[in-house]
Amino acid sequence: MGDEAQQTDRRVEAFSPEAIRAQFPALDQAVHGKPLVYLDNAATTQKPRMVIDTVREFYERDNANIHRGVHTLSARASERFEGARERIARSLNADSEREIVFVRGVTEAINLLAHSLSADWSAGDEVIVSELEHHANIVPWLMLKERKGIEIKVIPANDQGELEVDALPDLISDRTRLVAVNHVSNALGTVNPVARISEIARERGVPLLVDGAQGLPHGPVDVQALGCDFYACSSHKVFGPSGVGALYARGDWFERLPPFLGGGDMIEEVRFDGIRFAPPPSKFEAGTPNIEGAIGFAAALEWADGLDWLAIERHEQALLERMTDGLSTIEGLSIVGQARHKVPVVSFLVEGAHPHDIGTLLDSMGIAVRTGHHCAMPLMQRFGALTGTARASAAFYNTFDDIDRFVDATKRVRDMLV
Repeated sequence: MGDEAQQTDRRVEAFSPEAIRAQFPALDQAVHGKPLVYLDNAATTQKPRMVIDTVREFYERDNANIHRGVHTLSARASERFEGARERIARSLNADSEREIVFVRGVTEAINLLAHSLSADWSAGDEVIVSELEHHANIVPWLMLKERKGIEIKVIPANDQGELEVDALPDLISDRTRLVAVNHVSNALGTVNPVARISEIARERGVPLLVDGAQGLPHGPVDVQALGCDFYACSSHKVFGPSGVGALYARGDWFERLPPFLGGGDMIEEVRFDGIRFAPPPSKFEAGTPNIEGAIGFAAALEWADGLDWLAIERHEQALLERMTDGLSTIEGLSIVGQARHKVPVVSFLVEGAHPHDIGTLLDSMGIAVRTGHHCAMPLMQRFGALTGTARASAAFYNTFDDIDRFVDATKRVRDMLV
């Protein structure tokens, strides 16, 4: 074994989910008299003390509106807000902070693009999505279908929950205006081959949008290496505040696109006979933004950038393996989607039991999971899970004890319901 391998092993051995867990106050509580096991991370993640303190400190010291005041508090708030933009640009390896626009989250980012990209689209133009998409990357395009008559094509998924990417070239035509896929499936945990999808789209001259809501929480993202034109992410999925996110757009896309919303701070001049918009990113940030959210988002990324992601990846894969192996021993339980490359997300069904009943009983044992269609109804229909599934989604602060308690509780729930 070489020195580099020995150093890697030492880092992995030194990784302590318990030490990281101690930085998350919400995880140190009891639910229904039982220590909390939080396995709903695909819905939202908990927040480290650093992020909580950063948001509180902003309110206590720098709270003011940005870009409009000459007083000290406004100047400090503006500097911190724009500093947050720079941090997010660095974390995503964007060429410039001007390629980053603040939004409320991935849903707003995709709606922004649906509005602005389609300004010159017409009936018969096409958007290609995948069978693994969240509603956030389906509904805006369906609304355009109703409004403009665009066509929607779908990259199919196989029985393991993996995209059949080889089908993509035949789906692209001279009317295709966008390919839009998620980085990681929120419902199944499948990690999609975004770089390969980007290569196919680029060869055909079609831009690629990546819904990164579930990608960024599981490791650093390099938008240049992925080759995408657009990357959308949400703060609350990556240990930051809710109600804020970022949209990356490569190069001059924001220069070329019309704005999404109109109002204050996105204009250079307003007259009753005309308007001149501010340059991006301001052009896409009408109104007072979620200032403290953006600052908290940047703090979350700064905190995450300091982690040992090689060790975390190994830990998360070990959590996934332990969860999959444990659930597979339960009679009548079936796991929906077992892709070769996935994050620690497991959707499952228990024969004869409704997912909501499973979730309610697990909660009574202190275990938080998600139940339902996970805002992915077409995917649920693909797998015949018309009422949805129960979904356990782990993060790096989860421990093997968490997984063992969850598996044991699920066995008891199965015995209670069947």
